[in-house]
Amino acid sequence: QVQVVESGGGLVQAGGSLRLSCAASGRTFSSYAVNWFRQAPGKEREFVAGISWIGGNPYYADSVKGRLTISRDNAKNMVYLQMNNLKPEDTAVYYCRLSLETQVYWGRGTQVTVSS
Repeated sequence: QVQVVESGGGLVQAGGSLRLSCAASGRTFSSYAVNWFRQAPGKEREFVAGISWIGGNPYYADSVKGRLTISRDNAKNMVYLQMNNLKPEDTAVYYCRLSLETQVYWGRGTQVTVSS
């Protein structure tokens, strides 16, 4: 079983920055692709950013391209989401998801609130 824990959320003004972290247990962390999703109140959960197991080829939703950067440190079992130039519409609970074939693990999320 893999445990996934997000952290780093908070309240920030528009234009500000936050760095979210995703910590995962397990010796096979480096085998998993990692994706960040978010869910705003009253909306469906949506994809934000993803990174392959080896760390190459990060990919982003169009709405966040140029503002968010995903990275990973397999030696520390960590994935990061650097969020710059935040907008009020980025307000949501952000979730980290690990996946490998049929194995999928989610964290409980971290709240990001961007004030205008």
